[in-house]
Amino acid sequence: MADNSFSDGVPSDSVEAAKNASNAEKLTDQVMQNPQVLAALQERLDNVSHTPSSYIETLPKAVKRRINALKQLQVKCAHIEAKFYEEVHDLERKYAVLYQPLFDKSLFLMTGVVLVLWLNSEDNCNDSEFHMVSGDVKNKVVIAEKEAETAEEPNPRGIPEFWFTIFRNVDMLSELVQEYDEPILKHLQDIKVKFSDPGQPMSFVLEFHFEPNDYFTNSVLTKTYKMKSEPDKADPFSFEGPEIVDCDGCTIDWKKGKNVTVKTIKKKQKHKGRGTVRTITKQVPNESFFNFFNPLKASGDGESLDEDSEFTLASDFEIGHFFRERIVPRAVLYFTGEAIEDDDNFEEGEEGEEEELEGDEEGEDEDDAEINPKKEPSQPAECKQQ
Repeated sequence: MADNSFSDGVPSDSVEAAKNASNAEKLTDQVMQNPQVLAALQERLDNVSHTPSSYIETLPKAVKRRINALKQLQVKCAHIEAKFYEEVHDLERKYAVLYQPLFDKSLFLMTGVVLVLWLNSEDNCNDSEFHMVSGDVKNKVVIAEKEAETAEEPNPRGIPEFWFTIFRNVDMLSELVQEYDEPILKHLQDIKVKFSDPGQPMSFVLEFHFEPNDYFTNSVLTKTYKMKSEPDKADPFSFEGPEIVDCDGCTIDWKKGKNVTVKTIKKKQKHKGRGTVRTITKQVPNESFFNFFNPLKASGDGESLDEDSEFTLASDFEIGHFFRERIVPRAVLYFTGEAIEDDDNFEEGEEGEEEELEGDEEGEDEDDAEINPKKEPSQPAECKQQ
């Protein structure tokens, strides 16, 4: 009987393996001729080869040491950048002194607390044409122009409800204001930004100046924003300039029954033994703009805040920054709405540009070659820190 385990001196298992290998090779050739399969494989290879971490791992140890040395230099650059921003803060402090006389004149115009004389009928207000003369702040506010005003034309003191109008115009602020806040904000005379003194930690203070009113006895309410201009030790490469890290409010000395940050509710309680019911009243927090002066504190004990608290804190920081950078320096333009229109136009321009890019993408099959070339100061006496 013939032995089936050999064929021409070659074991049958080897013959079978050779046939399988040949079939697999033919199948591979067929698959590799499929353009969709080739494209998928190429995309996968591209993704793997372009992954930074995977590429770094393939480098020789000597090259890795040089990369680490570069990163150390980058850390030193971040520290120099931090010093740069500290000097920028010093410059802001210096120029704040130069701005102050102009802000003082603005306050006189807004509130009418002095006698203001114009020497001509032009709207421009040059130093040589602008004179402030002390007078009766209640009865002697006069604006004299080359063309006399008619006797029937009203001449209110200053610019009525200047800051209150700004609060109504700016969405970020109007969202914070409740109806019962409005009568109080009508007494707001001025908002000032004060920078930290030389040698003190970087910060700025928002001062809200109020005229005497029926709601609280403070003449000034303050909000202090503490800043940091140094790279984080745990993540120095994330440094992008100074950031607000915490804030402090102040105590508002509310007059009796005028505190809009709390509301009184009635609650019924039943005695467990006797079954009698009594009604008690208690105060609970109430939504109000004036909660702005009682801010959430950033966690200083190493514990992380919950998501809602982090959002609240970030919103607070954003509002403080907006007051400092935009509203106070450009107050009259937010009063007239011109600054708001500028902001809106800028946003629309960004959207229009994005739509235009999307239009290019729709025609990318034809035009692809063309579009694809290779900061703490001391607090005022009127407002104690909490």
